[in-house]
Amino acid sequence: MKYWGYFAAKLIAIAALLSAVWPVFRMVLPAPQPFLYEHLEQMGHDLWYTALVYGFWLAAAGLVYLAVLDQKYRCRTCLRRLRMPIARGSWSRLLTGRPHTEYICPYGHGTLKVPELHLTGKEPNDWAEHQDIWTELELLDTHRR
Repeated sequence: MKYWGYFAAKLIAIAALLSAVWPVFRMVLPAPQPFLYEHLEQMGHDLWYTALVYGFWLAAAGLVYLAVLDQKYRCRTCLRRLRMPIARGSWSRLLTGRPHTEYICPYGHGTLKVPELHLTGKEPNDWAEHQDIWTELELLDTHRR
């Protein structure tokens, strides 16, 4: 729940930023001049206004894309950025071990496997949650004795 709440907070912050910047853009542009005693709508008839609107929405889409990309590489438990990318698999053995990159939470909450080869369309990332890392290490140590 915390994972999706953080994502929603980022989207709300982006919406607040964009709603604060939009009136500033509107004030900067001059009012359109009437053409042949007709007052036309600005969008599509005023080049600077149209370019500003398209640029604004392009920036808004870019901010949402960056928020989604940032959220993709965060731990599902503690929301820290995933670290230590490790390349796994082999390009020469596509049937047995496809290439992918693994990221791990610095506190050992889980690993994220991001496939690098998409044979049948976009494959989802695989999040594997771990148990308590110290319990797992103690179990490994007791099995060695």
